[in-house]
Amino acid sequence: MTAGQESPVVSTPHGAVRGRWEHGVAVFRGIPYAAPPFGPRRFRPPVPPTPWDGVRDAGSFGPTAPKPPYSEAFAQYLADPVVPGDDCLNLNVWTPEPGPGARLPVLVWLHGGALTRGSSAVPVYDGRTFARDGVVFVSVNYRLGVEGYGLFPDAPANAGLRDQLAALQWVRASIAAFGGDPDRVTLGGQSAGAISTGALIAAPQAQGLVRRAVLQSGAPEASDRDKVRRMVRRIATRLKIPATAEAFAEADRDLLLRAQGEAGRLSSPVLGGPAFGIVVDDDLVPRDPLEALTEGGAAPGVELLMGWTRDEYRLWLVPGGLLERVDRLGPVALAAARARCHCGHEVVRGYRDLHPEAGTAETVGQLVTDHLLRIPLHRLADGRTAPSYVYEFTWPSLLPGLGSCHALELGFVFDTGDVPESRKLAGEGAPQELADTMHSAWVRFATEGDPGWRRWDPSHPIRVFDAAPPLTTYGLRDRELALWTADTAVTAPGAGRRSRLRG
Repeated sequence: MTAGQESPVVSTPHGAVRGRWEHGVAVFRGIPYAAPPFGPRRFRPPVPPTPWDGVRDAGSFGPTAPKPPYSEAFAQYLADPVVPGDDCLNLNVWTPEPGPGARLPVLVWLHGGALTRGSSAVPVYDGRTFARDGVVFVSVNYRLGVEGYGLFPDAPANAGLRDQLAALQWVRASIAAFGGDPDRVTLGGQSAGAISTGALIAAPQAQGLVRRAVLQSGAPEASDRDKVRRMVRRIATRLKIPATAEAFAEADRDLLLRAQGEAGRLSSPVLGGPAFGIVVDDDLVPRDPLEALTEGGAAPGVELLMGWTRDEYRLWLVPGGLLERVDRLGPVALAAARARCHCGHEVVRGYRDLHPEAGTAETVGQLVTDHLLRIPLHRLADGRTAPSYVYEFTWPSLLPGLGSCHALELGFVFDTGDVPESRKLAGEGAPQELADTMHSAWVRFATEGDPGWRRWDPSHPIRVFDAAPPLTTYGLRDRELALWTADTAVTAPGAGRRSRLRG
């Protein structure tokens, strides 16, 4: 912003908003895309916000969705700001050129957090770097936990996913006024945000809203309905109320969050257990999203950028010392991993033969990572004709034990390694060259549909991101994944895969 330049004002379908000039880009925070989901609207699909007169100030992040805090063990690595208030269905826009006519590419971001935590206010997700490089960036808050993904007999399922769809519809109607091109929208997310992205690009109601998609450490899936119901029943038992939306809507919000946190305390990607997730609902999610995308012809022209970190499991096992406990359990942990991943002895034996130096925790962690991520993402890339680009992030954190863990790549993708919240995972002194490389690849994908390496084909090209210059390798992890194909306990790649990712 130059001296004397006025704050930017943009008109939306519901009223005008005033943003701020920051770092040379216009920022609009806390814009409501739907009405507050409480009172008579609690556990119901989103509805448009009430229009306002005059110009609404959009200088601060809006309220975050109700959520329990991270445990102390996870809070040392993951930031999760809380902004109080009911108007939590809001979004933020960073743009280099507000006003119609620019027609810039758009990236819409869905945060991670196991569908129970996280928000668009996490500083790692600052969209200024994308706007700096010519991309209009939008980040979204949506309902979480039982408010967004509880399964009840008297309310529609997937309320949080419906919120995300409403945000995409807002982008379609409004983003041109912020300088964006509604026909060049990339939808992206990490972990639960990536799972949500997969469900949305497969959803019939979202067709035509998204041109490209980014799936970071999350694959399209539908959770087992009974698993979600068990989580709801656990909370209902703690509150001594019926497991209905009507009863939950009358519950005190703080007590509900406390009961939710207690009910999900032992659930994790490695351990399994009841958890919240997107479910098939015969409406927004008429079939398993992975099946819809690979077998049902959904979103045939949507280009994909997707991948994982080498040591995803270390964020799930290192906090709280679970990694050491898994190592001590030895054969018991391996047996639990077989049950968790629906695979036979031959798969575990094959992993031990391929990696004789690996301890029990590493073997269990890689088995779970392949089950949750690499197998379904390979299947997704194999099953589509539109271009797909696959990566693996291998740079290890400078903090002890984390390795190339889940969520570590975010500070590099966003080029926000300078914020303290990025250093909570990466440590001090993360390589700026790696951030330059990854961020520019994501910008290029959102702009051109090609991040700069060979698209997926039968040779399985995978871009590897480390401190050294990036390289493309072929057939990375094919030996491990072939073990699952040969295992008679698995009828198809990704069969039986039902989980929720943390972070």
